[in-house]
Amino acid sequence: MLGLKPVDSDVSKRQDRGVLQARGLSHQWGRRTLIMGIVNVTPDSFSGDGVLSCADAVDRAVLQVDAGADILDIGGESTRPGHQPITAEEELGRVGPVLSAIRERMPNALISLDTTKSAVLSASTEVDMLNSIWGISDELLALAVERSLPVVIMHNKERAEYDTSVVDEVLRYLDEQSRKAVRAGLKHENVILDPGIGFGKTAEHNLQVLNQLHRLVALGFPTLLGASRKSFIGKLIGKTVDERLWGSLAAVALAVAAGIDVVRVHDVAQTKDVLVVSDAIVRQTRPAGWVS
Repeated sequence: MLGLKPVDSDVSKRQDRGVLQARGLSHQWGRRTLIMGIVNVTPDSFSGDGVLSCADAVDRAVLQVDAGADILDIGGESTRPGHQPITAEEELGRVGPVLSAIRERMPNALISLDTTKSAVLSASTEVDMLNSIWGISDELLALAVERSLPVVIMHNKERAEYDTSVVDEVLRYLDEQSRKAVRAGLKHENVILDPGIGFGKTAEHNLQVLNQLHRLVALGFPTLLGASRKSFIGKLIGKTVDERLWGSLAAVALAVAAGIDVVRVHDVAQTKDVLVVSDAIVRQTRPAGWVS
């Protein structure tokens, strides 16, 4: 990890959203952009990087942290279009051993669990954060409040059909969900909003949402973007899923410019370089020991 620091105390206009306190991380929202590294414990991940072996998943997690990931996002069920749903028991059978092994090997790692099932979250006591891709159900919310877990709340939809502007609908939904979470007892700084790029949206919808990220930021909550290797990038550049790194990094840089707080990515090392430069320009951070 590079020791990044702000040049002065006025580095961000968005530092009034509190501090993320989780495991060993104490992070003032807006100081720099965090990296959430993806670890798919699945045989059918859209990105082709899913693994079922516990040892392989842990090795991938270690590589992500060594490359600069601030958060590890562990998921046991594919969310690709046309994926085969699995039971809570099967999902827990996949992620449970991985979570325990990661915690044993990296006691201070900040672990997020990507699940929509309250039974899986309830049994996963090693995790520090919830990543919920279908808004936030009452059951998941109750567990998050009970355990004071930060929660990523994502917009999703069964069909990519919108009566009005896709951006307006996404923002309205996330505003309602964030208010619900705060009313239930989650701290404002623990409610992280994700517009759900690639979920219930066409390629054109995705581009419209990305063009208006500043409006998501204006809702006043911490924000997350997951555009890594998504199909709209492939459509734009004509590349297969394993050739979308540069397109993904372009989305990362533009997300920082819009004020996004966390980027969820497959390629941590390359993203880290992009963030060091982007944050230096946008958030006025500098590496430790910087001499101009």
